Amino acid sequence: MSLEIASKRIKPLDPQLVNRIAAGEIIQRPFNALKELIENCLDAGSTSINIQIKEGGLKLIQISDNGCGINKEDLKIVCERFTTSKLKEFEDLKSINTFGFRGEALASISHVSRLTIITKTQDSPCAFKAMYSDGKLAKDGIKPCAAASRGTQIIVEDLFYNSSIRRNALKGGSDEFAKIYEVVSRYAIHNYHVGFYLKRIGESSMDLKTPGCSIRSVENENYLQDVIGILYGADMKKELERISVEYDDRLKFEMLAYMTNSRYTQLKQLTFVLFINERLVDCQPIKKSLQNLFQMYLPKSTNPFIYMNLKIDPKNLDVNIHPTKHEVRFLYQDEIISRIEKSFEEKLLDSSTSRSYYVKNLTLDTFIGESQKSQKKSDSQDSEGAKAPIYPYQLTRVDSKERKLDSFLHQTSLNDSIKVINRTKASSQDKCKSMLRGQDFERSFNFKSLNELRENVEKNSSKNLKQVMGDLNFCLNFFPHFL
Repeated sequence: MSLEIASKRIKPLDPQLVNRIAAGEIIQRPFNALKELIENCLDAGSTSINIQIKEGGLKLIQISDNGCGINKEDLKIVCERFTTSKLKEFEDLKSINTFGFRGEALASISHVSRLTIITKTQDSPCAFKAMYSDGKLAKDGIKPCAAASRGTQIIVEDLFYNSSIRRNALKGGSDEFAKIYEVVSRYAIHNYHVGFYLKRIGESSMDLKTPGCSIRSVENENYLQDVIGILYGADMKKELERISVEYDDRLKFEMLAYMTNSRYTQLKQLTFVLFINERLVDCQPIKKSLQNLFQMYLPKSTNPFIYMNLKIDPKNLDVNIHPTKHEVRFLYQDEIISRIEKSFEEKLLDSSTSRSYYVKNLTLDTFIGESQKSQKKSDSQDSEGAKAPIYPYQLTRVDSKERKLDSFLHQTSLNDSIKVINRTKASSQDKCKSMLRGQDFERSFNFKSLNELRENVEKNSSKNLKQVMGDLNFCLNFFPHFL
């Protein structure tokens, strides 16, 4: 075995294998591919993004925008690795302000799917179409085609067609679409000035549609609240609170956030939408800090909705620590988190001083209307002769012997009671009842502790209560939700 190990030589991997391995790290699920494409649309200055999905993105992802488009000359290399218009030298990485910078998104997608790009710039007389496979332009090359307006359309088909293990490991189409919806909704909240449209192919209506506005500004933040209301409901929109931290010269950061106040208790899980320098990321220290804070102000098993837009000096931010750029690191992290937590706590304390209640007036007509509806429903059922079946658990069973609760206080069985009744040969039912109440059916035993317990019970029991219970019938109800 040592000879076999010694004989193994180090060899360079095939470039195509290298690219597929890299693509598997960046494009893990359909929503990862869509996230990269949305960021490209936003970098292109788009104000409208239209997305169509088929089979949770595994069969088709189609995204169209009205951005600046791609030049015809750039289409030749646009799907090669490390080709980008956003980064020229390493120093630029210290002050990066765009979503993409490595030039790997389209290249990675083209290595695990069949990719088509249709694009038109403002100065181009027509649009151009190009197809790619494994990061290379197809043999057909770049072809002119008709397009009405400026922008780019990217079509991703048969995602992971050449990686059966990855494709089989993914969940069903509905689960993948749920993740896609989550990603699109978060970008729609942050980029409320952009109109987002999300639709599943084969469905008659849009799954998500946001209006957009002319520009993202403080004056237009009502559009942000509108988008949250569209996605999560009008009740949440009513309970939103705005939080802001002005620019700190020492820590070099500022923050804008919206959260649900302590009156909103409908969320069972924390919804935390975090953007740092316009990038959708996850920061566990911030998330954990806010979770611990809200536990002090919200009822148990309820959580808040939080949207946070954090702007940090690019020189203090490292965005190149994760293949999907999902996590970031920044300087003065503990101090910044402390400032954020303090601002949230102040707002929670303010919102807890008052409560708002939304009421609805109920009139007599409301109850009369409901009564008439139920009566009409009952009449229609009777006229049709369709009588609803009655199940055993809907009935109340009464013992045929009209046994009293008093008999349960003494350790006697039903058979013993019946024997006594038969021996007396009472002529009337009332006489039987009085006999059952009057007779003292006790089991004899010689346990001193039990005898003492019985004497204490008899001594301290209420005669009036025993008489009341003795006149009651034993009934047993079955409830379907306990079955």
